[in-house]
Amino acid sequence: MQHADAAPTGAAQARPFLVLHSSDDMYGADRMLLEVIAAMPEDSRRRVLVWLPSDYGHPGIPLCGRLTDLGIAWEHVDLPIVRRRYLNPRGGVELARRAAATRRRIAAVDPAEVLLATSAVLPVAPLLPRRSRVRVYLHMQEVWHGREARVLGLLARRVDRVVAISQASHDSLPADVRARSVVVPNATPEPDAWQPLDGRQGPLRFIVASRWNAWKGHRLLLGAWDEAGCPGRLVVLGGPPSMGESVDVAALAAQSRDPGTIEVLGEVPDPGPHIDDADVMVVPSTNPEPFGLVTIEAFARGRPVIGAAHGGLLETIQEGAGWLVAPGDQQALAHLMAQLTRDEVLEAGHRARQRYESEYSRRAFGRNLRAAMGLPDDPDVDTAGPANAEPTTEPAG
Repeated sequence: MQHADAAPTGAAQARPFLVLHSSDDMYGADRMLLEVIAAMPEDSRRRVLVWLPSDYGHPGIPLCGRLTDLGIAWEHVDLPIVRRRYLNPRGGVELARRAAATRRRIAAVDPAEVLLATSAVLPVAPLLPRRSRVRVYLHMQEVWHGREARVLGLLARRVDRVVAISQASHDSLPADVRARSVVVPNATPEPDAWQPLDGRQGPLRFIVASRWNAWKGHRLLLGAWDEAGCPGRLVVLGGPPSMGESVDVAALAAQSRDPGTIEVLGEVPDPGPHIDDADVMVVPSTNPEPFGLVTIEAFARGRPVIGAAHGGLLETIQEGAGWLVAPGDQQALAHLMAQLTRDEVLEAGHRARQRYESEYSRRAFGRNLRAAMGLPDDPDVDTAGPANAEPTTEPAG
């Protein structure tokens, strides 16, 4: 599958700006890929060609559909990607086949720049030609650990500049890679419209929005919800990941002491209206979030966030914009949800919006990203970039 009719007249002669990504969903890292493209100066953006994985499956709301809406060229490619399924002898043979095929495709495309949009596509870095100088960037959206950090660090030797999304991500890098790294916090566009919390009454409405990976904390949250006495309404967005360990959130919700207080909506084209309907976002991840994009998406709509006190959430949930609880502490999360008052939520919501405006706007992101990547400054794209276009993709079924 391919969409490659976006380049203007004359651009076909320019060497592409090749962007490699590891999934075809529309969650945090996928939405940030759109923000990165939106922040590029016009000359770079019109040369973008996105390669998406062929081994991922096609989700109900795919990233490739959004790229088509925006007029960005893309292809599904047999990329060598770090996945658990390949960490065995048979998988190693498949990775080698994909690496050889990708090397040939790269030689045929002859890119001027390559952006590795996640660490999972780092196996491509050693395949890039050195004789025709190709500048290589890594948008690091993870926190590396132990042996993984050592292996990825070796693969990252070919990378010229690492853009880490948080200090937590930056600090997890091996020292030699860290020396080529800069922190550029994520951003989210200004909402076209959003509803302030002022004047609301009644029980609080909480919302959680993420893939249903096991480490995202849905089991913990639903246990805390029961322990807190089901204090209001809980809305659950998202769906099971295309790969990796997941939890059956709908089944867990059905087992609640009061299932009527939980609404499992699943995947939606736009989480914005559902965040508007809520009062508090909850990010209960049991493993550290490298950043937690949904946090600042809530901030942009004046919603405070309850988050687990590790990883990037320690950096975003500050200055009274929400509350931090010890990771994995179900009792502490239950106590907090049960005790929160509307006045406390209203005040924290005001501070959350202030924090978005000062730290996580598209304008600040674009300026900092272009500087980190050594690209020409083009502030006009920070308010008129392609990520502003309205999506037409609808969920399957």
